[in-house]
Amino acid sequence: MREVLDDLVAAIAAGHTVGLGTVVRTFRSAPRPAGAAMMVDADGSAVGSVSGGCVEGALYELATKVVQSGKPVLQRYGISDDAAFEVGLTCGGILDIFVEPVSTGIFPELPQVADDVGAGRPVAVVTVIEHPDPAWLGRHLVVRPEGFVGSLGSERANHAVCDDVQGLLAAGRNATLMYGPDGQRRGEGMRVFALSFAPQPRMLVFGAIDFAAAVAKQGSFLGYRVTVCDARAVFATAARFPQADEVVVEWPHRYLQAQIAAGQMDERTVICVLTHDPKFDVPLLELALRHEVAYVGAMGSRRTHHDRLERLREAGLTDAELARLSSPIGLDLGSRTPEETAVSIAAEIIALHWGGGGQRLSTMEKRIHHEPTADSDHEDAGYELKSS
Repeated sequence: MREVLDDLVAAIAAGHTVGLGTVVRTFRSAPRPAGAAMMVDADGSAVGSVSGGCVEGALYELATKVVQSGKPVLQRYGISDDAAFEVGLTCGGILDIFVEPVSTGIFPELPQVADDVGAGRPVAVVTVIEHPDPAWLGRHLVVRPEGFVGSLGSERANHAVCDDVQGLLAAGRNATLMYGPDGQRRGEGMRVFALSFAPQPRMLVFGAIDFAAAVAKQGSFLGYRVTVCDARAVFATAARFPQADEVVVEWPHRYLQAQIAAGQMDERTVICVLTHDPKFDVPLLELALRHEVAYVGAMGSRRTHHDRLERLREAGLTDAELARLSSPIGLDLGSRTPEETAVSIAAEIIALHWGGGGQRLSTMEKRIHHEPTADSDHEDAGYELKSS
């Protein structure tokens, strides 16, 4: 929902009631992940996407009807038959989409949620998407690390769901959760969708060289909060790195140590070491490879790589720690320019996150969309789906 949040808040601030469709569960080769959203404004305009174009037309009509009726709907879109490509997912995936009316009266906490997201404060929105009592459908709970506001329908449900969602929020995960009708830990009847707005993941780029500018641009494009760090003040300037969120003049290992001590690193952080100078990259990599992050890559030739490994072994790093190092950095794309090299680095980060192998899709027979290497909200359907 992040991609439509500003438009959504602006529309309800203008007094509109908006139809909002959110992907709450995916199966097989669904094109968009849980949390993807599309809104239909009162003036007929649409913002966002839930399927890359497969079901947007049908969702547009449904969202319009939901606004008129005021009643939320949980709709499944699945594989279309030969005569119904305009409704189904030709990619073979399955989407559960919750469609709800949104206004300041229905969801008064939404503007504050948008403020939190804009300021980088962690916040999650919980929505009841299934319940035996229709009055519960579409109710929201806003969860933050310190507690919650709003109500799903009972205090028991509020506290049970808040406890679970705070854990999801800490990990930056979305999930569909099942409870009993009053929030019981056992049983079924109530399903909620928890959408986490965690702070942006970080990309730390060390080495203020021309390749760093291209990598910073790619990182920003992929949604990372990008920091460029170098000890040389003459090179580490904001003017040279306009795509970076911040440029820091400091010895790389000192900056990384300070960020670790301040709790500013997590398992989503990616680190790109472009210094290829032992006095910079060896103490930096010694720290990075001993900390739980998503990716550590280092630039350099094969000769530089082997020399670096020997220095890191002398510093006491184990084979398991060294195995986490992507060096030479990037995938084999035949890249030459800084921009092409940045694409190869970004491609490696994406492939490692989602479990891709980097091969040409035209040479492969297996499914296009991989399961992520971390916990996923993407599932395989274990049953046959009727056409929508």
